[in-house]
Amino acid sequence: MGGIDILLVTYNRPEYVRLSLPRLLDTATADTRVWVWHNGTDAETLAAVQAYRDRLHRFHHDPANPGLREPTNWLWREAGGDYLSKVDDDCLEQPGWLETLRRAHEQVPQFGVIGAWRFPEEDLDPELAARKLADYPHGHRLLRNHWVQGSGYLLKRAVLEQVGPLRPEESFTRWCLRTARAGWINGWYHPFIREDHMDDPRSPNTIYHTDADLRARPPLSARAVGASTIADWTEQMTHSARIVQAASLDLDDYYGWKLRRYNLGRRLRRALTGRAPW
Repeated sequence: MGGIDILLVTYNRPEYVRLSLPRLLDTATADTRVWVWHNGTDAETLAAVQAYRDRLHRFHHDPANPGLREPTNWLWREAGGDYLSKVDDDCLEQPGWLETLRRAHEQVPQFGVIGAWRFPEEDLDPELAARKLADYPHGHRLLRNHWVQGSGYLLKRAVLEQVGPLRPEESFTRWCLRTARAGWINGWYHPFIREDHMDDPRSPNTIYHTDADLRARPPLSARAVGASTIADWTEQMTHSARIVQAASLDLDDYYGWKLRRYNLGRRLRRALTGRAPW
């Protein structure tokens, strides 16, 4: 079939879907097929999706809200594109993002999962980033990392064919690490392609302006790290940016005894501070 297949997973935030779905459709290439998996029973969000139903390649509604793993594997299993992608309903991609990422994939066969950068300029640490910037043929450059976020990426079908789908309980991060172990090069395209992550309180399109807003509809990641105020959640975003810029490119650090040592330290920090570092 060729082309690009992209999945948008929607849930209960119609304010975001009314921005993210038309943006995704408008930035799609002529050979892009947009799939939507709608989780939950929120009528307003469902209506925001249905307004664009005639422009969608496939639509699936699951009131049970199984999360992200099942929808991702659905796309990966049933789509026929040469390239596969997912965009979350709280993200806006920069115009031209697909053209840039596909051109990079076409010209650098070793690229596996490459994507857009979601952090504001203030979160960039030039010294940390410089250590991981790498140049490739035809003028392409990546901020290397063995994983990217599960939104705004583009991957080759050949990657999926080699390593298989997400395993039960496997995160997208761990899946990306498997692709890196298989020899694929992952990271963020540079100069950065921007992704507006609207869940970040610094986004001009965020729905989180007060602590009450955050407590009323906390993002899943905010609940996971115990962030209940705008200040805490913003700090976590900044910390996440630093984590990925500082993350090791030594794959051994993510497996075996090194991983066990890291996880022990992570659990200890969580016990002492009530916070997870990432």
